[in-house]
This record gives sequence, structure tokens and C-alpha cells, in this order.
Amino acid sequence: MKSYVMGIDFGSTTAKTVILNLKGEIVASCVTHMGAISGEGVKASVDGALQEARLSQNDIGRTVSTGYGRRMLDIADKNYTEITCHARGAVAMIPEARLIIDIGGQDSKTIAVDEKGLVIQFAMNDRCAAGTGKFLEVLARAMSIDLDLMGETALDARHELKISSMCATFAETEVISLLAEGETKPDVLGAVHAAIATRTAGLVARVGQQGPVVMTGGVARNRAAVQYIEKALGMPIILPPTPQIAGALGAALIGLDDYLAECRRQDASIEDDEPLDRQMTLSQASCVPGCKGTQAALAAALEPRPVGDLWQRIHAHL
Repeated sequence: MKSYVMGIDFGSTTAKTVILNLKGEIVASCVTHMGAISGEGVKASVDGALQEARLSQNDIGRTVSTGYGRRMLDIADKNYTEITCHARGAVAMIPEARLIIDIGGQDSKTIAVDEKGLVIQFAMNDRCAAGTGKFLEVLARAMSIDLDLMGETALDARHELKISSMCATFAETEVISLLAEGETKPDVLGAVHAAIATRTAGLVARVGQQGPVVMTGGVARNRAAVQYIEKALGMPIILPPTPQIAGALGAALIGLDDYLAECRRQDASIEDDEPLDRQMTLSQASCVPGCKGTQAALAAALEPRPVGDLWQRIHAHL
């Protein structure tokens, strides 16, 4: 029996890996940015987590994958959807969570869960970049600002502007026009984050607004995005310490359940054989389960008899 399990979230722009011990405790995690779905990027994430834990892949008893590239991983024993894994991981980090907002690189989703982390209902936007990390990335390029600085800059907005289109391409045109008209970067970025919040609130409405609300995914690291979404929902948002690893953590926890169940089944099959072994070693025990005879009776039945005696018994029945 091995002592660790691994969860891998093979996302569209980042790869996340979590390693757990058999108590469900995180012993290592690693997030790598790769720009696009990349085997090299996810390998770097896995290797980083293994190095942090001072382990090798041979020490891992079960590996479960999730995310866009979940079916591309040869080292994964099983794979599950992002919805299932993000729900499990978010509730593991914030047990009181009843609504999860996850905004990743290429999609955004809202998930209603019960107290066990089981999905009740969900809504997902994976058809366009609207309201996702890609949306922010495109507009950061258009405004010549570092992606990591967008949120902090948006918090300095003084005037409320509006971006009418959620299409990344059309929104880019609007942003450029607003800047050309003399609007400040903070005000324009405030409008960008307000648009994301509006889109997110629409997804929340599809599953039913309830709390407490937990936000996961890379965009959860953007303070402006969190504040604008809180304003749109009219309720606070709880942030886990490491919101990006929720999916990988959920995958690892599912893998842990599966691995421990398998180990229990193996132990049970071994224990089931023990009574029979003891039974067969006892001199007066039944020779097979359910048999009313004993080994002594079996031996007597199999004792060689003279050939003549056999012919006598045959003739007696003729």
C-alpha cells in the first residue's frame, strides 16, 4: 500500500498539482503557467509537486486528473469533470460553502453544492471568452498593462463607465475608443471588471443565489474582480488561501476515496480466506464450508477397499 495520492488540474492556461497523504492532508502543491494546453507545462507542475514532497511517481497510489486536458494525461488512473472536482475541493477548503464561483482561463462556472460538497446544480460559460481570464488577458494587451496589475489599477476608478459588449473582440474596440476619448485607465478598467461581475451574476442567477459564496480559480486572485462581483451579488465572497488549486485538490480527494476503498476491498478478501484456512487445519472441522462431515469421515470414505468387496457390492444391486 502506497502512502500518497495525486490530483492534477490540467487547465487551459495553467496546470495545478496537489499531493495528499492518506489522512487527506496536503503535502505539496504546484501551479505552473503555460499559456496554452501544454504537456510540458503540466509535467512541470507534476514534477514541481513531487520535488516539493521529495517523492517520485512510484510513491503515488492513485492519480486523478481534471480540467481541459484531463484525458491527455497517461499517468492519470481516472479523470473527472471540473464541476465535480472544483465542488469537492472548494468545500474541503471552505466547508460552509454552498455556492462556488470559479473563473478560469477559458470558462467561468457557478456551482451550487450541499454540505457534503455534492453538486446540486451548475451553470457554465465555455462558449466564449466573456467574463473569463482570457477576457482580461485580451483587454490587458489592448491597454498595455500587466495582467497582474489590472485589478489593483481598477480599484482606483473614480468614474463609472460602461462596456456594452461582453465579446472580447468588441470589448477591445470599446476599450480603445474610451482611452482615445481621454478616459483614464483606472476608470476603463473599472468598467471591464464591472462587465465581468455582471456576466458572473447572470450565471449565479441560473443556479439560484445562496450563500456562503466561495470564489476559486485564477481570477479570484484579482481583488477588483472579487469586489465588483460582491457588489453585483450584494453579498460577501469568501476566498480560500490558495483558490487556484481547488480543482486539483478535489481530484486528489476523489482519488484518495477511491484508493482507500480499493485497499479495504483487498484487505477484506484476505480476511475472508482466513476462517477457511483455520477450518481446514482443525482435525474435526468440516472439510469444506457447508459440509456436515469431518476430515476423519472423508478419509474413511476414501480408504482403499479390496476389489472383491467392490464386486460384491455391485452384484448386490443387480
